[in-house]
Order: sequence, then C-alpha cells, then structure tokens
Amino acid sequence: MLSRRLLRIKVIKALFAHLKSGADNMMASEKNLMASVDKAYDLYNLMLTLPVEIARYAEHRQELARQKKLPTYEDLNPNTKFVDNSVIRIIANTDAVNDYTAARKLNWSLYPELIRTLYAQLTESDYYKSYMQRSERSFAHDRQLVEDFFKSLQECEALDTVLEEMSILWDDDLGYILMMILRTLSNLRPTHTELKVAPKFKSEEDPQFVKTLFEKTLVNFGEYQRYIEKFTANWDIERIVFMDNLIIGTAMAELLNFPSIPVKVTLDEYIEISKYYSTPGSSVFINGVLDKIVESLTAEGRIKKAGRGLI
Repeated sequence: MLSRRLLRIKVIKALFAHLKSGADNMMASEKNLMASVDKAYDLYNLMLTLPVEIARYAEHRQELARQKKLPTYEDLNPNTKFVDNSVIRIIANTDAVNDYTAARKLNWSLYPELIRTLYAQLTESDYYKSYMQRSERSFAHDRQLVEDFFKSLQECEALDTVLEEMSILWDDDLGYILMMILRTLSNLRPTHTELKVAPKFKSEEDPQFVKTLFEKTLVNFGEYQRYIEKFTANWDIERIVFMDNLIIGTAMAELLNFPSIPVKVTLDEYIEISKYYSTPGSSVFINGVLDKIVESLTAEGRIKKAGRGLI
C-alpha cells in the first residue's frame, strides 16, 4: 500500500502548486492531488511488469540465436535460469497486475530501448552473473535476483528519463514504489501461483486523510502562517523559505485535525520530509519551530489526541 509518507508528500506538492500558481479552485486542485495518488499506484503495477518484459526480451534473444544459420553450442543450449525464473513467472501470471495494467493502458511497448538497456545492465551485474553461475535452482535465489534487480533501479538514469516522459506525476515516486514492491516480494512463497498485490491504501481512512489534510492546510494557511510568525520573531518572515512555511503549516493541520496520529509521528514525518524537499538546515529550523508550536498548542488545549501514548 502507498505509505503515509508518500501521501503526505503528495499533499505538500499539491499545496505548493496551488499556492504558487495563485489558483482559486480548491476542488480542482484536490482532484489533481487524488489523480497523483492514483498515478503512484499505477507506477507500482507498471514496475512489477518490468522484470517480466526483460525476461521476455531475453527469451526472444535466445530464440533468435537458435535460428542462426550456424548456431553455436551455447546458442542451442542457452542458460535459461533467468527466463525460467519462478518469481518472474508468478508475476507474469498474476491476474491482478495484468488486469490493472490493461485497464489503465500501462505498458513498456513504446520503450524497447529501455528494455534493451536494462537487460544489458542486468547481465553485466555481479549479482546476475553469480545467479546464472549457480548450478542449483531455488525459489530463494530466484526471488533474491528479482529483489536485487529492483534495488538496482534506485539509481538508473535510463529509467528515470523514461518515467519522467511517461508522467510528470511520477517525479520522486520511484523510491517509495520500489520499497513497496520489495515488501510485496518478501511475502511471496514457493507455493504461491500469483503475487499478493498490495492494495492502494492501507486502510479506508487514507483517502480521507489525504483530502482532509489538503483542505485543512489550505483553508487555514493564513492563520497557520500568523501562528508561525510568533515563533520566528528573530527571523525575517519574508526570507524564510516558502517550503519551510508550507511543511510547518501542513504539520500543524495534522496535529490539530487527526486525533489518532501521535504527535511524535507527525513531527518525525515532517522533519524527515524537510530533509529532502527543502534547503540544507531546514530540518533543524522546522524541528525547533514545531517543538515550540506543539508546546503552545498543547497549553491552549487545541491538540486533542485519542488513546494512550498519543501525545
């Protein structure tokens, strides 16, 4: 399922786009936000099909080699461990992935060069060579290969370029989606005939969490900014990075409107987000300001948490 961290980032990006563009239609911006969440789940399903496409390409190469006029012994007797990888076959036979990608028209058909590039990178990797050289075959080795392949995509310029071309909404999503895929693979067992695909959301509350967080931050943004000014007296408010203000404001909306989310979870999440989406040093600044805001809001009785250990 899509992590709450990714959902928070989606909200912050949607707020940034709305406020910076001067848009006045909150519902239209919220619709775009939910579309970006849907696209993240599209990416999860599409990425699951990538090793399948590469294995099909490898099998096609082997078939072409067999058809040579003067095939070598290796051409006629290729190592089929990769094309017969049991985990890749399970993914290929998973109706949930196949039906979803077909319905959403998600495929790699326009990007054969990417498949060739990724196959070349795969076959040159140490983990692939080690896998292919093993005489024994096992489900554990098959799964490890697929996991190593997905891990290698964390830093892959060719893939990044294609994904950027396919959808601007996938900017920065890949790392979170790859972690989601690795969790999915970790639950796979040799007896399974299909992959247990993760749902889009962990709970029915998640879509409303996204919408409420977006709406509450946007509607109360002016009030939150005035509140932030109380704790940044030694700072020129005009010089504070807009993203810092936005992250703090979104954190305030979460603190005030979600009784079931512990204060510490909220603080930790937005401090971590600031490390990647704002300036160097922003996390220290945001941490200090949020600590003061939490203390003040608690004293005012505005932070109300339900359940033990949530403050």
